[in-house]
Amino acid sequence: MSDADTTIPAALLARIYAQARAEFPNECCGYLRGRGEAMQLVPCKNYQDRLHALDPEAYPRTAANGYNFGGREQIDFARSFEAEDPPTIIYHSHPRVGAYFSAEDEAAALGAGWSVDYLVVDAQDDAIREAVLFRRDPAPAPGGPAFVPLARFPGEAV
Repeated sequence: MSDADTTIPAALLARIYAQARAEFPNECCGYLRGRGEAMQLVPCKNYQDRLHALDPEAYPRTAANGYNFGGREQIDFARSFEAEDPPTIIYHSHPRVGAYFSAEDEAAALGAGWSVDYLVVDAQDDAIREAVLFRRDPAPAPGGPAFVPLARFPGEAV
């Protein structure tokens, strides 16, 4: 693994943090395409509240504790894997609970099967505390997590 695999340009990280603050206390979401300085940010609308309203049994979480980008954004995301700069990272925020890869995050990531890393942003009332980049472990221990921390990024005060 090279440093380029774990680098997110500061300007893009600042934009992700701004999105997390703007959508707080709900989760924000989106993805990054490409690597290094050529990386591009694609912010998405969190459709979780819409899904929850349509079918609360199938979607028990709201945007306060879940994310789902859908509609045209989901189609664009899937098609972008055919581009020269495919998605490399899916990101979302965790309002008030910390930057960890939850059981729900893991189940969704394994179910989707996308070949990407995952950035989780710790959004608190008074600050963005940090962001943690997770990658699927190619050889997880039995009963252990399928995704492990790869890099940590400092947060910023609100």
